[in-house]
Amino acid sequence: MNKITTILAFLTLLLTGCSDNWKENELTKKSYPLASDWTFQQVGKQTKYPATVPGTVHTDLFDNKLIEDPFYRENEKKLQWIEEEDWTYETTFDAPENISNNNFALQFEGLDTYAEVLLNGEKILSSDNMFVGYETDISSLIKQKGNTLKVYFHSPIKVTKPLRDQAGFEYPADNDARAEKFSIYSRKAPYSFGWDWGPRFVTSGIWRPINIITWNKAKIEDIHIQQTSLNDDLAELNTTVTIQSAKAGKAKVRLIADNEHFTSEVKEIELKEGENKVDLSSSITQPERWWPNGLGDQKRYNITTQVLVDGKLVDQQLNKVGLRTVELINEPDSLGESFYVKVNGQPVFMKGVNYIPQDSFLPSVTQDRYDWMIKSMLDAHMNMVRIWGGGIYESDYFYDQCDEKGLLVWQDFMFACTMYPGDKDFLRKVEEEATYNIKRLRNRPSLALWCGNNEVGVAWDNWGWQDSYGWSQEVQDKLTDDYDKLFNKLLPKVVGELDPNRFYYPSSPISNWGDIKDFSIGDNHFWGVWHGKYPFESFKEYVPRFMSEYGFQSFPSFESIKKFTIEEDWGLETDVMNTHQKSYTGNGLIKVYMERDFNVPTNFEDFVYVGMLLQADGMRQGFEAHRSNMPYCMGTLYWQLDDCWPAASWSSIDYYGEWKALHYSVQRSFRPQLIVTDLSDNKIEVKLVNDEWKEIPVTLEVEWKNFKGDVIAQKEVKTTLESNGVITSIDEKVSKYFGKIPSNSLKRGSYLYLKVKDQKGQLLTDNYAFFVKPKVQKLLPATVSTKVMKEGDQLIVEVSSDVFAESVALSIEGKEVIHFTDNYFHLQAGESRKIVVERTDFTVKQLEEKLLVKCLNNIK
Repeated sequence: MNKITTILAFLTLLLTGCSDNWKENELTKKSYPLASDWTFQQVGKQTKYPATVPGTVHTDLFDNKLIEDPFYRENEKKLQWIEEEDWTYETTFDAPENISNNNFALQFEGLDTYAEVLLNGEKILSSDNMFVGYETDISSLIKQKGNTLKVYFHSPIKVTKPLRDQAGFEYPADNDARAEKFSIYSRKAPYSFGWDWGPRFVTSGIWRPINIITWNKAKIEDIHIQQTSLNDDLAELNTTVTIQSAKAGKAKVRLIADNEHFTSEVKEIELKEGENKVDLSSSITQPERWWPNGLGDQKRYNITTQVLVDGKLVDQQLNKVGLRTVELINEPDSLGESFYVKVNGQPVFMKGVNYIPQDSFLPSVTQDRYDWMIKSMLDAHMNMVRIWGGGIYESDYFYDQCDEKGLLVWQDFMFACTMYPGDKDFLRKVEEEATYNIKRLRNRPSLALWCGNNEVGVAWDNWGWQDSYGWSQEVQDKLTDDYDKLFNKLLPKVVGELDPNRFYYPSSPISNWGDIKDFSIGDNHFWGVWHGKYPFESFKEYVPRFMSEYGFQSFPSFESIKKFTIEEDWGLETDVMNTHQKSYTGNGLIKVYMERDFNVPTNFEDFVYVGMLLQADGMRQGFEAHRSNMPYCMGTLYWQLDDCWPAASWSSIDYYGEWKALHYSVQRSFRPQLIVTDLSDNKIEVKLVNDEWKEIPVTLEVEWKNFKGDVIAQKEVKTTLESNGVITSIDEKVSKYFGKIPSNSLKRGSYLYLKVKDQKGQLLTDNYAFFVKPKVQKLLPATVSTKVMKEGDQLIVEVSSDVFAESVALSIEGKEVIHFTDNYFHLQAGESRKIVVERTDFTVKQLEEKLLVKCLNNIK
């Protein structure tokens, strides 16, 4: 849009806006939540009970004391009957507006899953997809008073069993022994059928809100805002507005924004009855860009679309628009095949995580829980989150926070770890689902890419399904043909039509972890560590172009374990602990790895603590390997952020919101500047990583100390951190660098402490390095002292130790979850460190009484 066009558009806005009523208080479209006075009952039984909407059958049963806590001990096994039953939900309501003057619709944001909806005895809707929202007109059925709404939920098992029987063969779905029978036929959250970190709770219910929509004359159905160009001087936008009109007539459509640099045309159009589309061009001069976390501000422009009919504002919708370019570069290069993200023209190393649903019962996830997870990602310096394909398309609130806080979203479609049907009915459901969610998410600046599925492609090529399931060639051909229809044709077609400027690829990962040659090709899910039982050191060898999944398990903290167990359950292989371990390898694999690196405690509480250290240190090696190999490797997304129930898993934050040692390790390893030290083969190699887009002159200080705190040697290196890059600062024999040959005894009793300071002497980052594994170290018994105090509004724990204390862990006794701003940290002899306590209402005295301290030195 040139200057003359901009001026004309502004004058048009002034002229048309002066004579019309664009007042918001005259808005005729309104929304009323339908959340009260619900009851539910099991079909075939007489008694009705109060229900919560949104909610699930399981949580309503629990709230009415009809079942025990599903997560407690082995209760999961007792509750499998629920999935086999049909359930009904019912409420009565009055029309919120005069029915003679308005149009009415019911908006269902989420029905789980197979449901029939009746209003005043008339069927108005059938649902067969949990991932689709529905809106249906009820103008002819609604009464002014005493409307009855009934939702009948069919058992997902009973609905899908005939489909499974008709198939004539079993689809692969190895995460749960029963899941393969039913889950692939349902457009329902796959993880609810069981996964290798989650229980089997096949839910039914109204899982997202129901609203009554009233409107008069016309309403906005959809808005698509496309950024057509962006430079430092000008951003140009094209907005397509879809309008539903009750009758033919004239209308005006405009865009407004709370920014003096924004201009847009106003269009006067002839509406026809039904669907109408209108395109509006707009521009922003001197645009400010939206940046991911850590690279700049998350500037967004509040752009409101308004529709005026017969001189009155009938509908409006706000979109918060972030101006940026996000490109995923996946193409052949001299090293193999690249896979990296460019933001606003710059390659950016992606530091992030795989995210699963936070609860087996989705409506239980409150805004506070979302806020805590978002904050936890930001505090750990993340800039990307992958919404994994076995869960759900997340809530609008979750994506709002990603937009606001600068977390790029890698969005999988909801397919994972199995093949899927390709019949017309299944493809219809998928097209509806993709259309609904692409339209819902495509205006968001945080949305980086679409991925067709999780691990289906690599599984077909490498997991041996063809032999283990004994399929005929005809069945195999059908499965591959159906895969092609779904992931290579249907989904890219819908993305191309509705979100044409966003990257799509069919399946993650591109390359398999079984062959080292594959690590030069695209993204990789490296499961050599854990499933392959490779040592943690293999992270240094198996470095891909982009690591989109990898991980290692631990238990949650012992205080968290107490919340879902009793004392007799506290053991590595008890029935309850095995129930809360869904990986086929079981809890024993944690012990196998622990025996390699740590002394294995005989006490279960100490075993849990050391297990968290094992997970944190093992994954640290992966983080450091990936970041120090930039730009060959340009991303590290570990598995997984959170849990959907209390259990042993790969998570860095447990079900109750408590950070494990791993998340503190992530926080340190994802800092903008990172020191990576390798002490193998009697060499010292130090790499310095810098995420900032500027060179930084620094001093690297290296101190070699024994565990008593005595300095054995120290050196300084003046160097300059490379802009958005990595430098090797030290690469020598240890004996040459320090002028001293380290004996085996000295290695076992000492460590390196490394610091990077800028020219003003400010600490940018630090790290520790050890010559030997923890089980070989000669740690000294430590006296770790704590002092609780109040400084202003903050509660502080001051921690000190007489000798080097390894992996100091602070916790509290009891069920309340609090948060320490640092934890599982090394503490040098004579050092005093102040830790801020968050998420608590404790007084100083209460915290003193409940505070618990552990360190590796004192574990037997």
